[in-house]
Amino acid sequence: MAVPYRNPVHDGYFADPFVMATPDGYVAIGTGRIVDGRVFEVLRSDDLVHWRSVGGALERPGGLGTDFWAPEVAQIDGRWWMYYSVGVGDVAHHLRVAVADAPAGPYVDQGVDLSPDERFAIDPSPFQAEDGTWWLFFARDVLEGSRVGTMLAVDRLTSPTALAGRAQTILRPSGDWQIYQRQRSMYDAVYDWHTLEGPFVRRHDGRYYCFYSGGSWLEPTYGVSYAVADAPDGPWQEPANPTPLLRTVPGAVIGPGHNSVVTAPDGTDVMVYHAWDVTQTRRRLCIDPIHWTPQGPRVDGPSHADTTLPRSRTDE
Repeated sequence: MAVPYRNPVHDGYFADPFVMATPDGYVAIGTGRIVDGRVFEVLRSDDLVHWRSVGGALERPGGLGTDFWAPEVAQIDGRWWMYYSVGVGDVAHHLRVAVADAPAGPYVDQGVDLSPDERFAIDPSPFQAEDGTWWLFFARDVLEGSRVGTMLAVDRLTSPTALAGRAQTILRPSGDWQIYQRQRSMYDAVYDWHTLEGPFVRRHDGRYYCFYSGGSWLEPTYGVSYAVADAPDGPWQEPANPTPLLRTVPGAVIGPGHNSVVTAPDGTDVMVYHAWDVTQTRRRLCIDPIHWTPQGPRVDGPSHADTTLPRSRTDE
């Protein structure tokens, strides 16, 4: 049966939401509040609509920085591995990994810097390919090319705590809508700085879809788009003349982005994302269903009125 909802489905500060299905319902972990002395608040839900806080996820390691961002979790060999970044503000972020014996934690950092050679790395997203291999998608700063900025990369996980060391950029900025700030001072130079961030990969009908956020959340062009590939390491291609799946709705929804994808109880794929309130005081948890069409995925959002989480459908 369809479940009525209205975004946001959780009114507290909860950015970069990652949601996973477990035998006991859904678990969401996101950037924001420190709860019970742990970073990354944990929410639980039975239906993706009604959420309750159940504590914090990560036992906070010392000496790494003050800003903990964008956790995502993979179940590997019977344990839960959380990938996240930590640094200070918009500089010196590196990728880390922590482990727990239950999806809600508590997670313990494993003392590993997964991105020692990167200028800046954020938004790690683990993904298991059809052949069983594990990959880590993330965003990193690249200063080469005609469009400079933060863009998407991938490396293969050789174990839950190690990468192959062959990170490659898979998606570069391709349009002005992805500009974060013109004439931005970065790395002792000035650039028209582009941003692609928040990668999340989903396999559908034999192909891989990488959803990501692009641009500046302060601009009406900011939103979620995607690229497609036949293998995790690409080549990845954007659709011709891409139209963002989610985009700011002036006066109603600001900066919808950094999504994950999860399957609802009836089989519907659901995009889970954050969006700012109109006073720009907090990013809040939102959901909207994905419709898979012959032309690619479509999202009826960002919704901001009463609606329902529909039954699964595939458009013909």
